[in-house]
Amino acid sequence: SDFINVEFDTYMTPENDLKNDGFRLLDVDNRTILPMNTEVRVLTSASDVLHSWAVPALGVKIDATPGRLNQGTFTMNRPGLF
Repeated sequence: SDFINVEFDTYMTPENDLKNDGFRLLDVDNRTILPMNTEVRVLTSASDVLHSWAVPALGVKIDATPGRLNQGTFTMNRPGLF
């Protein structure tokens, strides 16, 4: 199976904490690295309210719904900071 039990939390960096080269409303406290030219599968769920996982530059948005496991797949076709 390609499934590995990984939990990953990341939060937007508050504007007061941004460095001069930071991305306003886009920078986060915990970045991740994804492989290129490899299909990536994302599983999302929530325990309280609706949440959302998105990478707008890649056209990816997956909702995390309480009591439901949602899945999305995508392939990174270019390097970058998204």
